[in-house]
Amino acid sequence: MTTTVTFQDLPGLAGTNLGFSGYREITQEQVNLFADAADDHQWIHVDPERAKDGPFGAPIAHGYLSLALIIPFSEELLDVDGVTTKVNYGLDKVRFPSPVKVGSRVRMGTTVREVTEVPGGYQLTLDNVIEVEGATKPAVAATTLFRFYA
Repeated sequence: MTTTVTFQDLPGLAGTNLGFSGYREITQEQVNLFADAADDHQWIHVDPERAKDGPFGAPIAHGYLSLALIIPFSEELLDVDGVTTKVNYGLDKVRFPSPVKVGSRVRMGTTVREVTEVPGGYQLTLDNVIEVEGATKPAVAATTLFRFYA
């Protein structure tokens, strides 16, 4: 479910749990395309036959592919009206506690930790957890910084 606020309402989001995004399936095609883009063709990602005998029993998504899903998941969870520019400002902390096997479904939960005024806008510090459906540990735990400008 999307939380929609105005630019002026951003400071009031501190401490707000934005809930969970919908699920997305991770496909081998996505993993292969990411491998091409990142020039990371390690067999645990792109060789399904070899990966069956590997440490995870199947090919897995790159950690950075899983991390990149924060962008579309964030847009699904938060919509800000009256914004001219949104900027991914960076990351404070990232961990990859468990792998994402190809064919898995993932979703993200987010809490707005802090909202800080910056010149011309606001910076949101978001605590994000990407979980794999049915898994006991999250795939990604990341604190991200996004800036919104009016």
